[in-house]
Amino acid sequence: MPTLFQQIQAGTLWDFHGGIHPPVRKSQTSSKPVAQLPLPDRLYLPLRQHIGVAGRLIVAVGQRVLKGEALTSADNSMAVPVHAPTSGVIHSISQHTSAHPSALPEPVIVLVPDGKDEWRERRPLNIATSSRHQILERIQDSGIAGMGGAGFPTHLKAGMQQPVDYLIINAVECEPYISADDALMQEAPTTIVKGIDILCQLLNPKAVLIGIEADKPIAIAALKAACSQREHYYVREVPVKYPSGGEKQLIQLLTNKEVPAGRRPADIGIVMQNVGTAFAIAQAVLDDQPLISRIVTVTGETLRQPQNVLALLGTPVSSLLDFCGFQSEAQQKVIMGGPMMGFTLPDLAVPIVKTTNCILAPTRDELPDNGPELDCIRCGQCADACPATLLPQQLLWYSKARDPAKLQEYNLFDCIECGACAYVCPSEIPLVQYYRVAKAEIREQQREALKAEQAKARFEARNARLEQEKQQRLARNQQLAAARQQTQPNQNQTVAEALARVKAQQAEKAALQATDSAKDHQQILAERELKKQQAREYQAQKQATAAASAADSTLASTSDSSVDSKAAAVAAAIARAKARQADAASSPTVEQTTAAEPTTQDTADPRKAAVAAALARAKARQAGQTNSTMAEPSAIAAEPEQQDPRKAAIAAALARAKAKQSVTATVETTVTEPVAADAAAMPEDPRKAAIAAALARAKAKQSAAPAQETAIVEPAAADIAVTTAQQSLAPDTGIQPDTAGNDDPRKAAVAAALARAKARKAQQSTEHQTTEQQLSEQRDSEESKTE
Repeated sequence: MPTLFQQIQAGTLWDFHGGIHPPVRKSQTSSKPVAQLPLPDRLYLPLRQHIGVAGRLIVAVGQRVLKGEALTSADNSMAVPVHAPTSGVIHSISQHTSAHPSALPEPVIVLVPDGKDEWRERRPLNIATSSRHQILERIQDSGIAGMGGAGFPTHLKAGMQQPVDYLIINAVECEPYISADDALMQEAPTTIVKGIDILCQLLNPKAVLIGIEADKPIAIAALKAACSQREHYYVREVPVKYPSGGEKQLIQLLTNKEVPAGRRPADIGIVMQNVGTAFAIAQAVLDDQPLISRIVTVTGETLRQPQNVLALLGTPVSSLLDFCGFQSEAQQKVIMGGPMMGFTLPDLAVPIVKTTNCILAPTRDELPDNGPELDCIRCGQCADACPATLLPQQLLWYSKARDPAKLQEYNLFDCIECGACAYVCPSEIPLVQYYRVAKAEIREQQREALKAEQAKARFEARNARLEQEKQQRLARNQQLAAARQQTQPNQNQTVAEALARVKAQQAEKAALQATDSAKDHQQILAERELKKQQAREYQAQKQATAAASAADSTLASTSDSSVDSKAAAVAAAIARAKARQADAASSPTVEQTTAAEPTTQDTADPRKAAVAAALARAKARQAGQTNSTMAEPSAIAAEPEQQDPRKAAIAAALARAKAKQSVTATVETTVTEPVAADAAAMPEDPRKAAIAAALARAKAKQSAAPAQETAIVEPAAADIAVTTAQQSLAPDTGIQPDTAGNDDPRKAAVAAALARAKARKAQQSTEHQTTEQQLSEQRDSEESKTE
């Protein structure tokens, strides 16, 4: 079985899937010579006329340029410069309608020709002595891009490093109406072959395959004659079928190889160039003539002279139409490109660019408008006609749904936009337009994603740089710290000593605070005990005051019952003395002190000392009275004859009255002294004031008694007073009262009054003790809460 190369040498051709056979309509222009278009008034030169990025502008407004002079510089591998098509002046650099289906404005250089057509200095290259790099640099500097419609920078294709098996020159030109390449092959086949030679020197392929449709006999003959002296240059006639001029379709026709989806022909060892591109390479390398013009097919039934025209780049479409006798009609449409892949121009001021190969101005009958878009009937004719073996119906759905993931899954970018699917669609759906919009959206999304990735990379690089700077700062700080430690070795020791001193001061302060707290606690306990003692003393004073009040009331009641006031006062004083003795006996502190040190306690308490002194004086006086009484009968017995009985009775009465007065004065003194001492020792109190007032009233009553009371000789009254005093003193002093007058009713009344007073006093004392105890407990609880 012959190899693939042997089959190619033998002239074997293959076929591709799908394709259509529209009317050719090339005879109007293919048989005519190429016309030369005169200089237009202005040339509009876009900065970017290829796939890639625009070059950097290197001219200014008002600057005069020469023919072939670069207007932009290529500072990027995807950039090719733009040159001045003729000599003239830069009029402006502004926005102008672009030669693109979107018709969006783009920056252009407006050149006003001066008519001199003056060339810059040209320096042709000698292929035999020039290096590969020099040739590629000349191709790029000449601004050459693919002229078959794609516009890919030629120096990139020609400078491939991987091995190339076949170099294919695309001269098929399969789209209806277009005959620019046909005219070029008829007029300059030798130059084309020289350009192919330069490409072979750069790529070193095994063979060169030149594909031409069978309906171009003159061009086929011319190329065969030009290639007759070259080995492995094969001119192949391919059948007339649209789109046999597509890159992947022509590769399949000539080599039976299919380019995988998403891949390039270079991946399978094939490079394809347009025949017009080969012609431009020959002019750039051999003549140093940049790409400043090209052949354009101007055709359509609205033109009187349709023909192929050699036009300068930047020439407005209106100038080409006027040159060919354009006769506009109502709703006239002008198409840039062929009827299958071209697009309608919104403005006739759109300029000719490097990828423009045809200007079509048909009549409405010649190329009628598409009817209204109908719903897809799923006939499948679009899939049968697709040369890329795609599914146009599914691509349409996902294009409308704007689903980029599904579009890429169904290989949208493998679509060559040939228009075969739209041509055969019975519903007249403009499928290619939907695909173009979807491709533009996906490209925009990819650009945004690329920008986001670049921004992310810059952000991460910035963070890495900041982190590195941080680490460097830390390292420097550590070095500086180490240096400071070396230069100041005692600094750490000084700091440690200072810290130790601070800790010692803190410990000393804590100890002082603890000592102060202990002292404060002891002081609080002492103050609490003192307050309790004062409360107990205050309670005892209250009880004494209550007893004095009871005595005052007893004294008042006795006076009201016509009892002798002095006797009542004596009884009250004796009652108060007994009350004080009872209070002293009820106090546990006083009892303990008395039991421990009886002599010292009696001496220290002025009230008890006064009571004891009063009792002693009463006993002395009673003893004196007894002796007097015993002496009087003796005296009377001794001198019975000399004394009168009545005088003796009066003398006895007087003695008894004096004794009574003496006893009353003694009791008053005894009562007054402790009360005065208590008043001097205690602060002013309303209850003490009341006691003092009662004593004052008693004294007033004493002073108000008749002075002649001392001369009373009533023995009964004196006996009553003495007997009363004796009864009052008897329980305390042990003195036996006189029992001579026990049968006296008045003495019995006095004794009953005294008994009732004692009962009331005992009851009041009990109530006051209970009240004072409650008050003392309440004060103790409040003081403990306050502490």
